[in-house]
Amino acid sequence: MIEARVHFGHGTRKWNPKMAPYISAKRKGIHITNLTRTARFLSEACDLVFDAASRGKQFLIVGTKNKEADSVAWAAIRARCHYVNKKWLGGMLTNWSTTETRLHKLRDLRTEQKTRGLSRLPKRDAAMLKRQLSHLQTYLGGIKYMTGLPDIVIIVDQHEEYTTLQECITLGVPTICLIDTNCDPDLADISIPANDDSISSIPSLSTFFHIPFSFPRSCLII
Repeated sequence: MIEARVHFGHGTRKWNPKMAPYISAKRKGIHITNLTRTARFLSEACDLVFDAASRGKQFLIVGTKNKEADSVAWAAIRARCHYVNKKWLGGMLTNWSTTETRLHKLRDLRTEQKTRGLSRLPKRDAAMLKRQLSHLQTYLGGIKYMTGLPDIVIIVDQHEEYTTLQECITLGVPTICLIDTNCDPDLADISIPANDDSISSIPSLSTFFHIPFSFPRSCLII
């Protein structure tokens, strides 16, 4: 974890005082996360994830910052679970009926594209539907096979994904959050103190969640 820079926090001026128990030192104006506690909470999170996965629960990984988007998709595809890595659309969970309608539309348009149904339409109509398909694929492609609300949501950056976290709290969906030194550890069900900004940190932590989640392999076709 040290090689992956998991222990580096934010500048000391940007910290949340609630994170004090998870900080071991200050170095050159930066807080250093206590990796002993990181390992402990990561172990608890893994136990929860393995138990839930063995019972066929649905997982959702959320991380929408540009530099973590690829890592989120990579980790989710490897673990065979759902993900959002571009933009969280407000109400994605709390207004699930609308999200479900969009997912049906996405699947229908993908089917039309694969069967060359769009090519039989007038050019203007086909172009409009292709733009719609591209938009839906960008923002909902990672959850296109999700059949209902997730059982557990894993949030890569609690501070960035605050809207997601609030929707989970409203619905009572359990959350596992990576929390940097500027986050509130009390908001998530399981908080893992770690660097949520490093490109190497996220893939390093994601390896601990590499387990076969229970939905069809066909879902891996993006």
